[in-house]
Amino acid sequence: MPNLDEPERSAIELGAVLHALSDATRLAVVRQIEADGERLCGALMVDVAKSTLSQHLRVLREAGITRTRARGNQRWVSLRRDDLDELFPGLLDVVLRAADRGGRGTGVGAGAKTHGQVDPEVCDEAGGEAVAVGGPAGATR
Repeated sequence: MPNLDEPERSAIELGAVLHALSDATRLAVVRQIEADGERLCGALMVDVAKSTLSQHLRVLREAGITRTRARGNQRWVSLRRDDLDELFPGLLDVVLRAADRGGRGTGVGAGAKTHGQVDPEVCDEAGGEAVAVGGPAGATR
C-alpha cells in the first residue's frame, strides 16, 4: 500500500506548516517523532480521544510535516524533516527548541496514554491512522 495522500515538496506552504505546528497536541506528536524516529500512529502518547488524534495526524500529513506509510494494518508516521529543512531552513529546530523551553502546551497531560494498546483496526476514513486504545487492555477512551 502506498503512502497516504501528502503534498509534494514543492506544494508545502509555510502557512499550513505554521498552522499545524500551532496546536499543542500536534506539536507534542512532532516532538515525539523527532525524539524517537518513525512511530506507530497508535503508539503516540497524547491525551486526546482517538478520533481527535486521527484528525491531528491528518492535519500534520496534509501540511507536509509528516509522512504516513501503511504496512499491513499498521500506520507508521515519520517527519518529513528533509523537505521541511530544504524549504524552511531551521524552522522546525526553532519551533521545537521553543516548545522545549516553554515546557507547557505539550498536549501530553497527566492522563496521557503512556501505556495504551495499539489497536490497528481503529482508523479514520480520511487517512487510516491506527490509534492507541488507552487504559486496561481492550478499553477505549
